[in-house]
Amino acid sequence: MIEILRERRSIRKYSEKSIEPDTIELLKEAILRSPSSRGINPWCFVFVDDKEILRKLSLAKEHGSSFLKDAQLGIVVCGDEKRSDCWIEDGSIASIIVQLQAQYLGLGSCWIQIRNRMHSKEKTAEDYVKEVLNIPPHLRVLSIISIGYPDEKKRGIKKEELEYEKIYRNRFGERW
Repeated sequence: MIEILRERRSIRKYSEKSIEPDTIELLKEAILRSPSSRGINPWCFVFVDDKEILRKLSLAKEHGSSFLKDAQLGIVVCGDEKRSDCWIEDGSIASIIVQLQAQYLGLGSCWIQIRNRMHSKEKTAEDYVKEVLNIPPHLRVLSIISIGYPDEKKRGIKKEELEYEKIYRNRFGERW
Protein backbone atom coordinates (compact mmCIF):
# COMPACT_ATOMS: atom_id res chain seq x y z
CA MET A 1 0.00 0.00 0.00
CA ILE A 2 2.74 2.51 0.86
CA GLU A 3 4.21 2.06 -2.64
CA ILE A 4 0.88 3.06 -4.19
CA LEU A 5 0.79 6.15 -1.97
CA ARG A 6 4.39 7.00 -2.79
CA GLU A 7 3.66 7.02 -6.52
CA ARG A 8 0.08 8.38 -6.65
CA ARG A 9 -0.27 11.88 -8.09
CA SER A 10 -3.19 13.78 -9.58
CA ILE A 11 -3.19 13.06 -13.31
CA ARG A 12 -4.88 15.51 -15.66
CA LYS A 13 -3.59 14.28 -19.03
CA TYR A 14 -4.86 10.99 -20.39
CA SER A 15 -4.10 8.79 -23.37
CA GLU A 16 -6.85 7.70 -25.74
CA LYS A 17 -6.50 4.07 -24.63
CA SER A 18 -9.83 2.65 -23.49
CA ILE A 19 -10.19 1.15 -20.05
CA GLU A 20 -10.90 -2.57 -20.26
CA PRO A 21 -14.33 -3.77 -19.02
CA ASP A 22 -12.71 -6.05 -16.40
CA THR A 23 -10.77 -3.07 -15.05
CA ILE A 24 -13.96 -1.01 -14.77
CA GLU A 25 -15.54 -3.91 -12.87
CA LEU A 26 -12.65 -3.80 -10.38
CA LEU A 27 -13.14 -0.06 -9.94
CA LYS A 28 -16.86 -0.62 -9.31
CA GLU A 29 -16.15 -3.33 -6.75
CA ALA A 30 -13.54 -1.21 -4.98
CA ILE A 31 -15.79 1.82 -4.65
CA LEU A 32 -18.68 -0.30 -3.33
CA ARG A 33 -16.38 -1.84 -0.70
CA SER A 34 -15.63 1.60 0.74
CA PRO A 35 -16.38 1.93 4.44
CA SER A 36 -19.12 4.29 5.56
CA SER A 37 -20.32 5.57 8.90
CA ARG A 38 -22.57 3.01 10.60
CA GLY A 39 -22.62 0.99 7.34
CA ILE A 40 -25.35 3.26 5.92
CA ASN A 41 -23.68 3.68 2.50
CA PRO A 42 -25.44 6.96 1.67
CA TRP A 43 -23.55 7.23 -1.60
CA CYS A 44 -24.25 6.30 -5.18
CA PHE A 45 -22.06 6.68 -8.25
CA VAL A 46 -22.59 7.49 -11.90
CA PHE A 47 -19.87 5.89 -14.05
CA VAL A 48 -19.62 7.93 -17.25
CA ASP A 49 -17.73 6.63 -20.28
CA ASP A 50 -19.72 8.43 -22.99
CA LYS A 51 -17.33 10.99 -24.53
CA GLU A 52 -20.05 13.58 -25.17
CA ILE A 53 -21.28 13.42 -21.58
CA LEU A 54 -17.67 13.64 -20.34
CA ARG A 55 -17.25 16.74 -22.52
CA LYS A 56 -20.35 18.31 -20.96
CA LEU A 57 -19.19 17.42 -17.45
CA SER A 58 -15.78 18.96 -18.21
CA LEU A 59 -17.64 22.30 -18.29
CA ALA A 60 -19.02 21.84 -14.77
CA LYS A 61 -16.78 24.50 -13.26
CA GLU A 62 -15.24 27.70 -14.50
CA HIS A 63 -11.78 26.29 -13.65
CA GLY A 64 -10.39 22.88 -12.79
CA SER A 65 -12.60 20.45 -14.67
CA SER A 66 -11.73 20.86 -18.37
CA PHE A 67 -9.32 17.89 -18.41
CA LEU A 68 -12.27 15.52 -17.78
CA LYS A 69 -13.09 15.67 -21.50
CA ASP A 70 -9.92 13.68 -22.25
CA ALA A 71 -10.44 11.02 -19.56
CA GLN A 72 -11.84 7.63 -20.47
CA LEU A 73 -14.02 7.50 -17.36
CA GLY A 74 -15.60 9.93 -14.94
CA ILE A 75 -17.11 8.75 -11.69
CA VAL A 76 -19.66 11.16 -10.26
CA VAL A 77 -19.87 10.72 -6.49
CA CYS A 78 -23.29 11.48 -5.01
CA GLY A 79 -24.71 11.24 -1.52
CA ASP A 80 -28.03 11.34 0.26
CA GLU A 81 -27.71 13.86 3.09
CA LYS A 82 -31.07 12.73 4.54
CA ARG A 83 -29.79 9.17 5.00
CA SER A 84 -26.60 10.20 6.78
CA ASP A 85 -25.02 13.34 8.17
CA CYS A 86 -21.69 11.78 7.12
CA TRP A 87 -22.46 11.65 3.40
CA ILE A 88 -19.55 14.02 2.60
CA GLU A 89 -17.06 11.97 4.60
CA ASP A 90 -18.39 8.68 3.21
CA GLY A 91 -18.27 9.99 -0.36
CA SER A 92 -14.75 11.29 0.21
CA ILE A 93 -13.59 7.90 1.49
CA ALA A 94 -15.13 6.19 -1.55
CA SER A 95 -13.44 8.71 -3.83
CA ILE A 96 -9.95 8.03 -2.49
CA ILE A 97 -10.54 4.27 -2.40
CA VAL A 98 -11.33 4.26 -6.13
CA GLN A 99 -8.34 6.53 -6.82
CA LEU A 100 -6.01 4.14 -5.00
CA GLN A 101 -7.50 1.18 -6.88
CA ALA A 102 -7.00 3.06 -10.15
CA GLN A 103 -3.35 3.70 -9.25
CA TYR A 104 -2.85 0.02 -8.43
CA LEU A 105 -4.27 -0.90 -11.85
CA GLY A 106 -1.91 1.46 -13.70
CA LEU A 107 -4.48 4.19 -14.24
CA GLY A 108 -4.27 7.86 -13.38
CA SER A 109 -6.97 9.84 -11.62
CA CYS A 110 -7.84 13.27 -10.31
CA TRP A 111 -10.47 14.57 -7.89
CA ILE A 112 -12.73 17.31 -9.28
CA GLN A 113 -14.51 19.15 -6.48
CA ILE A 114 -18.16 19.88 -7.33
CA ARG A 115 -19.86 20.61 -3.99
CA ASN A 116 -19.65 24.31 -3.10
CA ARG A 117 -18.24 25.25 -6.51
CA MET A 118 -19.79 27.37 -9.24
CA HIS A 119 -20.52 26.53 -12.85
CA SER A 120 -21.33 30.16 -13.62
CA LYS A 121 -22.44 33.26 -11.74
CA GLU A 122 -26.01 31.98 -11.83
CA LYS A 123 -25.62 28.22 -11.37
CA THR A 124 -23.73 25.92 -9.04
CA ALA A 125 -21.53 23.17 -10.43
CA GLU A 126 -23.69 20.71 -8.51
CA ASP A 127 -26.90 21.90 -10.22
CA TYR A 128 -25.17 21.77 -13.60
CA VAL A 129 -24.00 18.15 -13.06
CA LYS A 130 -27.45 17.15 -11.81
CA GLU A 131 -29.02 18.56 -14.99
CA VAL A 132 -26.53 16.84 -17.31
CA LEU A 133 -26.95 13.45 -15.62
CA ASN A 134 -30.61 13.67 -14.55
CA ILE A 135 -29.68 13.17 -10.89
CA PRO A 136 -32.73 13.32 -8.61
CA PRO A 137 -33.16 16.39 -6.38
CA HIS A 138 -32.73 14.50 -3.08
CA LEU A 139 -29.14 13.56 -3.95
CA ARG A 140 -26.11 15.82 -3.58
CA VAL A 141 -23.06 15.80 -5.86
CA LEU A 142 -19.74 15.79 -4.05
CA SER A 143 -17.11 15.26 -6.74
CA ILE A 144 -16.15 13.72 -10.03
CA ILE A 145 -13.14 11.43 -10.25
CA SER A 146 -11.50 11.47 -13.68
CA ILE A 147 -9.79 8.22 -14.64
CA GLY A 148 -7.72 7.07 -17.60
CA TYR A 149 -4.35 5.78 -18.67
CA PRO A 150 -1.86 8.57 -17.91
CA ASP A 151 -0.39 10.61 -20.72
CA GLU A 152 1.94 12.40 -18.32
CA LYS A 153 4.51 11.22 -15.83
CA LYS A 154 4.81 12.87 -12.44
CA ARG A 155 7.34 11.76 -9.90
CA GLY A 156 6.10 10.78 -6.49
CA ILE A 157 6.71 13.14 -3.62
CA LYS A 158 10.02 12.35 -1.95
CA LYS A 159 9.94 11.31 1.69
CA GLU A 160 12.11 14.29 2.63
CA GLU A 161 9.48 16.62 1.13
CA LEU A 162 6.68 15.36 3.38
CA GLU A 163 5.46 17.82 6.01
CA TYR A 164 6.41 15.88 9.12
CA GLU A 165 6.17 19.10 11.12
CA LYS A 166 2.38 18.71 10.93
CA ILE A 167 2.47 15.54 13.05
CA TYR A 168 2.42 15.85 16.83
CA ARG A 169 2.77 13.29 19.60
CA ASN A 170 0.18 13.03 22.38
CA ARG A 171 -0.59 16.78 22.39
CA PHE A 172 -0.66 19.50 19.77
CA GLY A 173 2.72 21.20 19.63
CA GLU A 174 4.73 18.25 20.97
CA ARG A 175 7.03 16.82 18.30
CA TRP A 176 7.30 13.13 17.67
